[in-house]
Amino acid sequence: MAQPPPAIADIEALAARALASLPRRFKRHLGPVVIRVEDFPDVEAERAMGLDSPFDLLGLYRGVALPLKSVSDPRPDIDMIFLYRRPILDYWCDTGGDLFEVVRHVLIHEIGHHFGFSDADMERIENSA
Repeated sequence: MAQPPPAIADIEALAARALASLPRRFKRHLGPVVIRVEDFPDVEAERAMGLDSPFDLLGLYRGVALPLKSVSDPRPDIDMIFLYRRPILDYWCDTGGDLFEVVRHVLIHEIGHHFGFSDADMERIENSA
């Protein structure tokens, strides 16, 4: 009998484990960030990102990157990292990798945006590692 695919709660647990696995010196600069797992990006995110398919986006950072934050902001929004379960599961199935490592990679990528890194910055960092 086939196993059911990992549920949102399973991905949340992997994300919590991935966050806990990050070095303390990295986490202490993270600040208050909410991590949410949803099946797919919402229509607003799809439009903003110009997606051809909701499966094209594994995660998304919404907020003001740390280098751009100001103490004079009247109402700073809560920084949020979204992980999208169905695209992550598709990517996991396509690559045959470890699901925890996929979730950890996506989470770290979105945390990179929180720290102000662009996709190109992170690609350079990954390629040099």
